[in-house]
Amino acid sequence: MNLQLRIPPVAWIVLSGGLMWGLDRTLPVVQLIRSPVNRAGWILVAIGAAIIATAVLQFRRANTTVDPTRPAKASTLVRAGIFGYSRNPMYLGMGLGLAGWAVLLGSLGPWLVLPVFAALLTWLQIRPEETVLATLFGSDYTDYCANVGRWFGRRG
Repeated sequence: MNLQLRIPPVAWIVLSGGLMWGLDRTLPVVQLIRSPVNRAGWILVAIGAAIIATAVLQFRRANTTVDPTRPAKASTLVRAGIFGYSRNPMYLGMGLGLAGWAVLLGSLGPWLVLPVFAALLTWLQIRPEETVLATLFGSDYTDYCANVGRWFGRRG
């Protein structure tokens, strides 16, 4: 069974967050200091949520789909605003939220999940989306990819 584009990214974040919690409880690897400093994780969670909300609003304003399992329904290539800094700000926001969760949990174990989350999301969601968007928007999308990073960063 091909999993590409079949599992909504929200499911990936819930599964990853649960796995992070489980690792913290059963295999904390190295227990970091649990203190008010851990509450700084809420800042990362809030930044991630704000990035996601901003991206969703931009999609809504452009009257294009926010359904990540059906990228072929995209009617507009959104390149302005937050999309000028990340081709995938919603996924970036999810990653920041998970990083905040790891800080809140306070051990090293949860941090092991973040690269797995990023790799799976890239392989099963982002790359298939890119293929569809390249077909839909052609050279406009190719130019966009040449100027804005998959996760973050302007190029050129």
